[in-house]
Amino acid sequence: MIHMKKSIIIIFRCISSMVLYTGCNSLLDVDPVSSITSANYWKTEGDVAGYLTGTYESYRDAINTTYYMEDRGDAFEPGLEAGLSTPWTQNLTESGAPNWDKMYKVIHSCNLLLKYGEGISFSEPANKSRIMAETRFLRASAYFFLIRIWGKAPLITAPTENDHVPMPARAPLNDVMAQILADIDAAMTLFPEEGYKNKGRASKPATFALKADVLLWKAKVLKGGNADLEAALDAADKASAGLALEETFWKIYATDNRKGKEIIFAIHFNKDEKVGSDNSVRSHYSSQLKPRDLFVQNATNKNSIAFSRKYARSSYAPSVKLEDLYLKNPDDKRLNESIIKALAPDGTVMGRFDNKMRGTNYASDDRYYDSDIIVYRLAEMILFKAEALAALNRVSEAVAELNKVRARAGIAAYPGAQDKITVEKEILDERFRELYLELKRWPDLFRFHAGGSINVYQEVPNLAGKQTPLYFPIPRPQIDLNPNLEQTDGY
Repeated sequence: MIHMKKSIIIIFRCISSMVLYTGCNSLLDVDPVSSITSANYWKTEGDVAGYLTGTYESYRDAINTTYYMEDRGDAFEPGLEAGLSTPWTQNLTESGAPNWDKMYKVIHSCNLLLKYGEGISFSEPANKSRIMAETRFLRASAYFFLIRIWGKAPLITAPTENDHVPMPARAPLNDVMAQILADIDAAMTLFPEEGYKNKGRASKPATFALKADVLLWKAKVLKGGNADLEAALDAADKASAGLALEETFWKIYATDNRKGKEIIFAIHFNKDEKVGSDNSVRSHYSSQLKPRDLFVQNATNKNSIAFSRKYARSSYAPSVKLEDLYLKNPDDKRLNESIIKALAPDGTVMGRFDNKMRGTNYASDDRYYDSDIIVYRLAEMILFKAEALAALNRVSEAVAELNKVRARAGIAAYPGAQDKITVEKEILDERFRELYLELKRWPDLFRFHAGGSINVYQEVPNLAGKQTPLYFPIPRPQIDLNPNLEQTDGY
């Protein structure tokens, strides 16, 4: 591990024409970006547009994992192959702590775009405005990931371009939150259209969705109050404009799902993409819950299972807790669309696997997990509204929103008690059923715990009896090299 100023320095040695980062193997052991190199690159609008494309690739690389947003929750049990992470076991320590370099790569790229892109003329001013807006969105989203994972984080809003930059300390949570909201508000003013240019890129509706997410976190985790809840309601409403729920649940996860009528923002995969010096295939994170073919060869329903010869590794299986939650409503259509069991000829279960993000089976090759990564969609906005309304003690209105999602799932209207805490728990359960494996579960548990609806140490089996902090630690070598960094509280 190297100190922070090298962790966030990345890019220009990996540029060739406008295809960025291709062939860049190590993103840490590089020198600071020099002003000479910068001056040689930032010349045309094509340079700016191409650099943004590379930044999206870095963003996808950073979020294409269950490690941070799923593993610490209760959605997974051990699968058929080894590979359980330290977050899943809840055995996080500073000696084996994860690094935040991928998120700071995104932030550094955004800082460069904002500094150098602003001074370049575009033939269509709207295109420049959109790029600056998307850049603000990506930086806000990256910082939002950081504060949900690590809590306090270094706040860096200018690119690191020489060796004389002071090594940063971790900024207070409220300072980072203020920067996130400032970037969101700036993006809102910059987008030249109200709707979508491309759902595979950030947009004004996606920025409203991010704002709703951020404000719910601010209200509950940072104790922001009712004004944030009201603003989250408004943002979720605006993010939902012009969208409709898919009538059929599985269509949400079709390979090219960013074109779906429910999608707000989804990151695209392409089967033929390669990554790394070994030319290995880049695959969707859900491949960790799919079986290799050898594990299901004798299954009577083999042809219904999204197995792969090369690209799957069933490190995890969907949890029994999740399945039981679906079974609370026997007519819930999402159960079979989310979980599939491999059945032996004698009827016994050989394995349990994800059935949502099935990818594409290429007859001449293999199944490749190329479903888009869904960042935000309409059903989540509806559940954001339900959550904010319940937190405001507008319980009957919250239940009305909750029932919209239940109706698409084919289950009856919520029949339970109408008190605030009970309804909040039901909203959390509904988010689990609806958004399983969409990188939402751990932040949901954290947020509802902070809001007083649940005790996360009683919800997650591997947290029972522990006092493990809910934020992640940072690596001890990082602190040794940057004395301005302090370890996360509790480690």
